[in-house]
Amino acid sequence: MTITPLLVLQAAVVVITVVFTVVLVLNLIKTKEELKGRDKWVNLGICGVATQFIDALGIGSYGPMTAWWKITKAMPDKQIPGTLNICAVVACSFTTLAYTTVIEVEIVTLVTLIASATLGAVLGAGIVSKLNVTVIRYGMGIALIVVVLVMLAGIFKLMPVGGEAIGLSTGKLIISALICFALGSLMTIGVGCYAPMMALVFAMGLSPAVAFPVMMGSCAFLMPAAGMRFIKANTKEKPTYSKKASIMVNIGGCVGVAVAVLIVKSIPLTALKWLVCAVLIYTSIMLLRDAVKGKKTTLGSKAEA
Repeated sequence: MTITPLLVLQAAVVVITVVFTVVLVLNLIKTKEELKGRDKWVNLGICGVATQFIDALGIGSYGPMTAWWKITKAMPDKQIPGTLNICAVVACSFTTLAYTTVIEVEIVTLVTLIASATLGAVLGAGIVSKLNVTVIRYGMGIALIVVVLVMLAGIFKLMPVGGEAIGLSTGKLIISALICFALGSLMTIGVGCYAPMMALVFAMGLSPAVAFPVMMGSCAFLMPAAGMRFIKANTKEKPTYSKKASIMVNIGGCVGVAVAVLIVKSIPLTALKWLVCAVLIYTSIMLLRDAVKGKKTTLGSKAEA
């Protein structure tokens, strides 16, 4: 078997996920929480399959999972942030492996954008955490609406936009890398990268499908690091996350991801553009809503659409 750069990237995702899983299992054994109970099947069926399905489509899963857990009172509110950062690591890694396998992306473009977003989240947290989140949300919310209008103009052939390229030239790659670094940094204050990355990919003339391996690959490296913080702080006396949800969503999520990947791979380019438009509109509304409410978020959260 020939060792390719893509194979190395995928191997890195697997190694990180395995290490994270081992740490999680050891913590579960150490804290010895009882795992029996009806709610584990709820978390498997609803939060696992359904929310990771829409997450793999670029819509995001944190909001739906939080809403479901609060409505069903599946866990104490104080355990929700930790659970969100832990429960989808395996599903996200599975998504990354699937998308990088079935969607063709020029390897230098893929690795550069993933590395830039990851470095942004790791190195940019201290700077970005001091920025005015409300202003950022207003700006990004309005910007995404503009991108949607441009995309619709292209769909209706009012102007030539978009493209089918799978890689970027040097100049565009440098610009895109800087933007991905900024998007990765914004993830640390709860401003998600899914929709902005979709907009970036479209603006640079790439195929809309390219956004999926890029945005999922970024999170595959970021989420384990964020989840480790909560696992490290967890004790039997003061649990920082729900063990049942963390296990069941990680397992069930892989089923939802598999279905979503097949959909993204098989739908025509125009239909995919409509899907991206829908995600951008939804995200823009959520950003503007949170800006109006002045909603605060937890440092180190996963990317949300």
